[in-house]
Amino acid sequence: MKLPLPPRRTVLAIFATVFAIEFAALSIAPVDRPTWLIENVLVVVAVAVLARTRLSFPLSRLSYTLIFSFLALHEVGAHYSYSLVPYEEWTRSLFGVSLNEVFGFERNHFDRAIHFLYGLCLVYPVREFYVRVVDARGVWGYVLPTGFVMSTSMLYELIEWLVAVVFGGDLGQSYLGTQGDVWDAHWDMALATLGALIAMLATLAVNASLKRDFAREFAESLTVKDERPLGEEALAEMLDDDA
Repeated sequence: MKLPLPPRRTVLAIFATVFAIEFAALSIAPVDRPTWLIENVLVVVAVAVLARTRLSFPLSRLSYTLIFSFLALHEVGAHYSYSLVPYEEWTRSLFGVSLNEVFGFERNHFDRAIHFLYGLCLVYPVREFYVRVVDARGVWGYVLPTGFVMSTSMLYELIEWLVAVVFGGDLGQSYLGTQGDVWDAHWDMALATLGALIAMLATLAVNASLKRDFAREFAESLTVKDERPLGEEALAEMLDDDA
């Protein structure tokens, strides 16, 4: 069965237009301009890379949708400086209830939701890269993207710490956004990992049910491809070849 798919160019045009409008609107009078600028450095880089590679390395519509969803929500956090996103006021206005009271939250959890969505939304586009460029097959097509999310999540926490140290004061604390929780970085990394695991398990389930050679590819990915040991043996071989 062939799925009816909209042209990729149309999808990208819609996402680009909507994101540009949102970016422009939320750039007006953010809660903290310096924090907004820092939060958007990586966004500008990511958008530039996506624009540059849209023809040479086009992603699937699903990947573009996931990336757009994550960036759109990130812009909300950047505008309000994350820990000040007024989702409590929004839920009271729309539903007449306090989200924090319903779930027993004692802090603003918008930042943690975004860390969870980082793993949930971005691990599949990363999987596309590993499968199409690195030729990751079988189990490695799921493990490597998850590992990438885990490592970049850790790297981001280190960047947050470095920014807080370099800038200090209110700007450093605003960007760090721990809200007094000494375990904040651990929670962020754990939630990003959880999101990635959920997405990869869902992808695994779909592939296992629809891909005819799934079991064979999975088994082959765990077989030894080169029986020669590396390390000093490989070094000695390279030195012999160079002699």
